[in-house]
Amino acid sequence: MRLPGLRTRGRPRLVVGACILLAVALAAILAPWLAPHDPLEQDLLHMLAPPMWMADGSADFPLGTDSLGRCVLSRAVYGARVALVVATVSALGAMLLGSALALVGGYFGGRLDRGISYVVDLWLSFPPVVLSLILLVGLGSGVDKVILAIVLVDWTRFCRVVRADVLVTRRRDYVLAARLLGFSHLRTLLREVLPTVVPLMITLFSIEMGIAIVVEATLSFIGLSVPPDITTWGQMLADARNDMQGAPWGMLVPVACIIVTVLGCNLLGDGVRVALDPRLRARVE
Repeated sequence: MRLPGLRTRGRPRLVVGACILLAVALAAILAPWLAPHDPLEQDLLHMLAPPMWMADGSADFPLGTDSLGRCVLSRAVYGARVALVVATVSALGAMLLGSALALVGGYFGGRLDRGISYVVDLWLSFPPVVLSLILLVGLGSGVDKVILAIVLVDWTRFCRVVRADVLVTRRRDYVLAARLLGFSHLRTLLREVLPTVVPLMITLFSIEMGIAIVVEATLSFIGLSVPPDITTWGQMLADARNDMQGAPWGMLVPVACIIVTVLGCNLLGDGVRVALDPRLRARVE
């Protein structure tokens, strides 16, 4: 199913980003069949085994093992599940909350807009990482807690940027014409203002997905994200840091997973916005 006005032809960033995220999503969905081992299974006879292409490597562990003999490939594949769930749900929650406030405040203006702006400025005065840590200390560990913390921290990014676009859009002739024709405020917002800011929201959504992946990896690295029986990329980094000189594959694999997935999010968002926004499309073409 294609989005109206979305052209993939001649959009290498869009195609590459979509392919990367599709590959990561398929790996996460098919993890039980793709992973050669249980991600928590320990094999003390093969601790810190190198990847299969290195000397003493084994085809049973294609990307080697960690200090407890756990398969690095299996853990990387299962770690994609947590990364994608956190990235998608938290980015969607932050987008819905921040964009809704931005649409209401930017369209109606006045005291309502000033009040929302004051809350955004107040919220932005807290360092994001510190605020996330405080929230997780109070909420506890768990995927749902991480998602809630990211939504509560990052909704301001959507609110501030989308509000600026709404302030410009509400002065457009077609918005003024809709009001003169007797359209209600709700209909004008949904039919005239919202479609104009959707490309920007999609771009911010994809960027937020990448940010959420990095935030989740950071929180799990310090042990504040998910329980130990759930595999994450940040947890893999924490487990491999003591052996990074003798067994660098344990750290390089999750780092590569994070970088590639975040790159896919950014490329997809940038490509979708150019394909949907006629102003940017005309510039590129």
